[in-house]
Amino acid sequence: MMMQTRTGLAACLALALALASVGLAALAQPASGPQSGIVFRNTVTGEALDTSQGKEGGRDTPAVKAFFESGKNLYIDDKACLRNGESLFATSCSGCHGHLAEGKLGPGLNDNYWTYPANTEDTGLFSTIFGGANGMMGPHNENLTPDEMLQVIAWIRHLYTGPVKDAVWLDAEQKKTYRPYREGETFPRDAKGQCKPLE
Repeated sequence: MMMQTRTGLAACLALALALASVGLAALAQPASGPQSGIVFRNTVTGEALDTSQGKEGGRDTPAVKAFFESGKNLYIDDKACLRNGESLFATSCSGCHGHLAEGKLGPGLNDNYWTYPANTEDTGLFSTIFGGANGMMGPHNENLTPDEMLQVIAWIRHLYTGPVKDAVWLDAEQKKTYRPYREGETFPRDAKGQCKPLE
């Protein structure tokens, strides 16, 4: 009886070690998606997103390359990019989220409450725009390039009306000059910055 118990225990330990080694090997496999410093994940499932998929172009700009490496959106306070982001938001997002991101069919995006807390960070918001989320929020990777998504994110952050302490997308210097969005702010077509006017 004692021999059978030892044999059974040895078999269980061998099986557990085999399963553990398979699990570790699976964890060691590279994730699919962008070959960059950041792995963007689907907001709902957590699966890695492949940012090479979707609308052509807008993946080789300096801002996208920097964002894919660091998660920092270089367009956050660039007036030329905000101008474009306003237009892109109006055509791609405002129907559900409202013209001022106040919320409509979709949740509000201009305060400090986030349906998906990961969207507090620009990497999380990018993942939601790129890969979609629950409800009516489908993926927008077919109608917006990654560069255009960064411009939309800049505009969403510009519409923010909440406390500056919760604006984690702003660096310390940007927080010093932060003021909540006021309706009617616009940017001229010839605003200087990193983003060319949209066609």
